[in-house]
Amino acid sequence: MCGICGFVSKNRITIEQLKNMNDTMYHRGPDDAGEEIYEASEGYTVGLAQRRLSILDLSPLGHQPMHSKDKRISVVFNGEIYNFLELKEELGDYEFTSTCDTEVIIAAYLKWGIDCINKFNGMFAIALFDRETQDVYLVRDRIGKKPLYYWLEEGNLAFASVMKPLMACPEFEKNIRTEVISRYLYHQYINAPDTIFENVYKLEPGSVLQFHAGVVKTWKYWDVKEVYHTQKANPVKDYNQAKEELKALLNRSVALRMISDVPLGAFLSGGYDSSLMTAIAQSQSEQPVKTYSIGFNEEKYNEAKFAKEVANYLGTNHTEVYISEKEMFDLVDSIPAYYDEPFADSSQIPSMLVAELAKKDVTVVLSGDGGDEFFCGYNAYDKVGQAQKLEFLGGLTYGACNLPGIRNAKILEKMPFKVRIIAGNRDKETKTQFGASNYLTTAYSMVQGDAIPVLYPIESGYAEKNWQERRMLLDMDTYLPGDILCKVDRATMKYSLEARCPILDKDVMEYSYRLPHSFKYGNNIKKRILKDIAYDYIPRELLDRPKVGFGVPLDKWLRGPLKEKLLAMADRDFLIKQDIFDADYVCKMMQTYMEHGDGGPATGANYSKLMWSYYVFQQWYAAYMK
Repeated sequence: MCGICGFVSKNRITIEQLKNMNDTMYHRGPDDAGEEIYEASEGYTVGLAQRRLSILDLSPLGHQPMHSKDKRISVVFNGEIYNFLELKEELGDYEFTSTCDTEVIIAAYLKWGIDCINKFNGMFAIALFDRETQDVYLVRDRIGKKPLYYWLEEGNLAFASVMKPLMACPEFEKNIRTEVISRYLYHQYINAPDTIFENVYKLEPGSVLQFHAGVVKTWKYWDVKEVYHTQKANPVKDYNQAKEELKALLNRSVALRMISDVPLGAFLSGGYDSSLMTAIAQSQSEQPVKTYSIGFNEEKYNEAKFAKEVANYLGTNHTEVYISEKEMFDLVDSIPAYYDEPFADSSQIPSMLVAELAKKDVTVVLSGDGGDEFFCGYNAYDKVGQAQKLEFLGGLTYGACNLPGIRNAKILEKMPFKVRIIAGNRDKETKTQFGASNYLTTAYSMVQGDAIPVLYPIESGYAEKNWQERRMLLDMDTYLPGDILCKVDRATMKYSLEARCPILDKDVMEYSYRLPHSFKYGNNIKKRILKDIAYDYIPRELLDRPKVGFGVPLDKWLRGPLKEKLLAMADRDFLIKQDIFDADYVCKMMQTYMEHGDGGPATGANYSKLMWSYYVFQQWYAAYMK
């Protein structure tokens, strides 16, 4: 685990400048650092750099950039190749000098070329320079666990794990791409390939970028919808068979992720996913697994007591800390330092706190991320299923309300909120993304100029009739890598902590696509098959309860201790000078929010969420644009 950065450029970048870029990521890799620059063909130079958090082979043999013995290949790498020991056996003719997985990447490339990535099971962002072909490759793991940004301009390329090194790159210009801001305000993150800056992109999950003599090509080696349909064509029809095979895959996945040369633990919220991962880890460990949870004094948000019950049953070495609202609030100012692109999922705050707690004892933690997206766990999926059942009636209602002579009467606007949502949901490309239209309109109206679509207009591409399955696939392409995995990566790496997600194992993900949807969502039970596996380890009564999740009192903060800052961020003169937002609209909206609070006068609009997105953007702007 670490941070990587580098460049392929005709502009002469010095080793001191590369080191400065690299050191902006110190927290991602405090154990070691390496920077090297190489001459390439056609006037280009290649720079590779890495900040290292040592996990495997703690000796200097794991130092990066790492090279093949003949110096043909140089590589920097962030992440873990979990099946590296198996690959070593396949690569028996290569003389390894270290015990780390980075060297396996080099050996695999020499044997199989860039197609070697299809053999890697792990989380990774890789930059590789092949002197023989003069190719530079950037590679990102299948589901986007590890981040990778790149800046492309005038035939030159720079790349980095996060945005800071690019901002420190000579001649980088911070030109904000305003057309993505409305989508950010709505979703609270910026999805790949977009970023906040012009000419800067996120390499999409499951993708390769090839740079050769100023020409860039990108392609997908693992695509959610393609793999889904391929695997779905070979279904597992027997539920008991599916349960046992999935259970075996999860056990193998956890075992691979417990390989570490540093102390390892697990996040334990008390929910199904983290509890199951912890239970499997404990079943494979001779010592009590170290587990960590945080609690809240506000009862409706507090899951710590449930986590403690699960920990006691499993016999883990459990640590819990109850955090106050003040402790959460004190982290607000640190958000732009570690999320160096606007990112406003407020659960980032408790995520940072539990990461800080775990880092006191361990360097690696297991987490349950991915269970909701791959096994239908979110409450939103209930609503999506209900909406599909009402789709026909919704179409009739919409048609009736738009008959000649009725349309001008605005009958639909006078109907109950839920009826308006279903009836107004007419776009086939966004069928599963329905919500309050005024919230959507507000996100557009706050920003000046053109905007990319706020909703993702891509649903027909999934070729899936079941709305729940379609929304799950959409979330795998957007919300999971863009929000959840970004949140966890930045929150854990703030404290130089590596998070590993067994459910996001390549084999587990692909096997999930072979399962009939009824195995995941049956009899209105979400995550049916995962729950049944969990019951093999933990009594049902310790797990069965409504999903809670982390809670942050945004409305209370924004209209309380953050009020003056928020109002200053909406000062009309400032907004006119900033020239991003519609000053009149934002000022009026801010006044309405301060008067009416969360929800405001418009039914169905969660204005505190949107105001938080706005606050975090302006916080980021103050940190990086002034």
